[in-house]
Amino acid sequence: MRIERIAIVGAGAWGTALANAIARAGRQVTLLSRHPDSAAALAHTRESPRLPGIKITEKVAIAAAAPSALESQDAVLLAVPAQELRGVARLLAALPARDIPVIACAKGIERGTHKFMTQVIAECLPSVRPAILSGPSFAEEVARGLPTAVTLAINDETLGAELARALGSASFRPYRSTDVRGAEIGGAAKNVLAIGAGIVTGRGLGASAGAALTTRGFAELFRFGRALGARPETLTGLSGLGDLILTCSSPQSRNFSLGIALGRGRALRESSATIGLAEGELTAAALVELATQLGVEMPIANAVAAILDGTLNIDQAIENLMTRPFRAEV
Repeated sequence: MRIERIAIVGAGAWGTALANAIARAGRQVTLLSRHPDSAAALAHTRESPRLPGIKITEKVAIAAAAPSALESQDAVLLAVPAQELRGVARLLAALPARDIPVIACAKGIERGTHKFMTQVIAECLPSVRPAILSGPSFAEEVARGLPTAVTLAINDETLGAELARALGSASFRPYRSTDVRGAEIGGAAKNVLAIGAGIVTGRGLGASAGAALTTRGFAELFRFGRALGARPETLTGLSGLGDLILTCSSPQSRNFSLGIALGRGRALRESSATIGLAEGELTAAALVELATQLGVEMPIANAVAAILDGTLNIDQAIENLMTRPFRAEV
């Protein structure tokens, strides 16, 4: 299967960045906004309000998201928030059944169902090939063409190689994998842990505490991943450890920025309104609920979830973590 025509549903920061990146790879790219008025404005200004100052290349076609705009595509990327992915996938369900790759570009776990993004796609669209694009990447840097490496996971090795060729360029390098669940786990868990890292920074607890949280957070991510059958090399790769390091260390991450605001004493609602969508805020409860079902111990993720739902304040959460029984490092 030769992949040349690619649609991206979702014209926010990440969708816009991916459109520019894939156009650089020489593919025919259509960026689809879920809001008709926004599509018209984007087509006129060639600039997303989510990425001010960065032009959408003229090589990218812009249109409103509709089944008719997806009929002739070789692959579809869903660049929408994790909790909205199911609704967007239903847009494709109006199309005749087609055996094409549909790639989730969101990092999260669906609330209520505890499903990962490719599971949602498979449930809504039984005929397609679900895939996940994840890894250490900030939208602004990808949009500008700065060097970025990511993980592209799909069950079919041959199709994965063709997708990597179609999406990859000199500045955007996808490493393919068949460990779909492993690639999804890293992206979902690291967002929650990044809120914790931001809280440490915002509270002024020091670089040592930040390093400890990131390291022990990775131990939690690794345990969780292994319980779901993820491969160690995936969890220690770009979509696991790589993404965790990036997200736990830069205010470009909305999750890290949300944690900083909370650590400085700002209210959650006020912080969310200022910063914008932080996927970890909506994933935290689903993550710890699923970990509990699996019998996986995730004290840092649990502390973050408790802070977000108001059952613990930050000082209580820190005390609980620091007074846990002494144990071997595993």
